[in-house]
Amino acid sequence: MVIARNLTRRSVLMAAGERAEGFMARGRGLMFKRGLSDDGGLVIEPCSSIHMFFMRFPLDVVYVGRDDRVVRIQEDIKPWRIGPLFTKGARYVIELPVGTIRRSATEVGDQLELAPVPRTG
Repeated sequence: MVIARNLTRRSVLMAAGERAEGFMARGRGLMFKRGLSDDGGLVIEPCSSIHMFFMRFPLDVVYVGRDDRVVRIQEDIKPWRIGPLFTKGARYVIELPVGTIRRSATEVGDQLELAPVPRTG
């Protein structure tokens, strides 16, 4: 599991996220899932574009560069839509529940940090 913090705003985008590991997992993303928990999300790397085919719920999406700075944000993308075909400078995306970008006050240019969720007990 992974946590994504917005260091610029001192907020958390996701506290219990996952990483899409491997080619197939990146291609599948969140397709066919029923939803995300409020603190969930998915990091897809490498990735500079997304689609919402076969999705059952809308998403907020943060596009992030190699330096972990936000290069683009999209709020409330509906199922069966296509995001930008290419986002210049994006190395990875974070797919999040709708409202996360607003709640975390995330903006283009913000510095993010991805870290493993600390294991307890």
